[in-house]
Amino acid sequence: MDEDMLTLLGSCPVPFEDSTEVLLSHGSGGKLTADLIERLFLPAFRNPYLDRLDDQAVVPIDGIRLAFTTDSYVVTPIFFPGGDIGQLAVHGTVNDLAMSGAHPLYLSAAFILEEGLPLADLARIVASMREACTTAGVVLVTGDTKVVNRGSGDKIFINTSGVGRIEHGRVIAADQVRAGDLVILSGTIADHGMAVMSKREGLEFETEIRSDTAPLNSLVQTLLAGNPEIHCLRDPTRGGVATSLHEIARRAQVGIVLDERAIPVREEVKGACEILGIDPLYVANEGKLLAVVDRKDAAGVLERMRGHRYGQEAQMIGEVVGDHPGLVIMRTGIGGTRIVDVMLQEQLPRIC
Repeated sequence: MDEDMLTLLGSCPVPFEDSTEVLLSHGSGGKLTADLIERLFLPAFRNPYLDRLDDQAVVPIDGIRLAFTTDSYVVTPIFFPGGDIGQLAVHGTVNDLAMSGAHPLYLSAAFILEEGLPLADLARIVASMREACTTAGVVLVTGDTKVVNRGSGDKIFINTSGVGRIEHGRVIAADQVRAGDLVILSGTIADHGMAVMSKREGLEFETEIRSDTAPLNSLVQTLLAGNPEIHCLRDPTRGGVATSLHEIARRAQVGIVLDERAIPVREEVKGACEILGIDPLYVANEGKLLAVVDRKDAAGVLERMRGHRYGQEAQMIGEVVGDHPGLVIMRTGIGGTRIVDVMLQEQLPRIC
């Protein structure tokens, strides 16, 4: 491995839980992020909706249940194989709404632009967002634009918020997960994170790695058809599959056991992860979901998932157990077991 690559892998400071300043790893989606939320934000804003810590808040208004979410996107580079920051912003917010089973309806978008950003690049991003909204069936109804001095930003940051309507009576959330449930993954992991990283670092492979960014609301509605007992849905973005499953296990106070051989990873992605010394379980995805489903309904949900364009490579990857609550355990390909721990240090900064 060359010196530049070693510099890349060692560029993030080693985080300490008692740090007196914000570290890059506080944005990793792992242990430091959770610590920041629990120590600072939750005590300040505590309420029953926020305390659930799901991908969105579900709030009742005049007898209607609405899902509401917000997210910010700081990806670099802003254009990458398979997508760009604008498309990513729309898909990410649509997907967070969809994970509650909601129909996404309306979005807002706020742009923080750095002085010197080529207008042609901004026009390309806006066109991509418009197309993504059309594909997902949502309308961008309000927004804001700010410009910062050259050198005070990184080309463009985007914040999007979204509102959706929940038209069913079910509660789809991490605390609904029960021992005996099965875990289904909708397809290959780590595609997005490695697409961004390979572009950023100029890595070339025989097969181009492309982001999986996609709107998953139509897939979710397909899964809900027939009223199966889907207890939880998560899109494993920042922090990857491992972090999302840890959040579920901790919230529901259950254990999760994974089968390493069942987790799909493309060969080119696996190769890139090996070169960089990265575990694909912790790499962000932008077009995949995890479904935790009652055992009796799991086969039917898997079949419907594989019949959808965004779930053709879906696999049953694990089960929920009553033992070791809050922990995720991996049955390895060689017959052993290992703990899938919570990520502490940022592996791939600025990928979403």
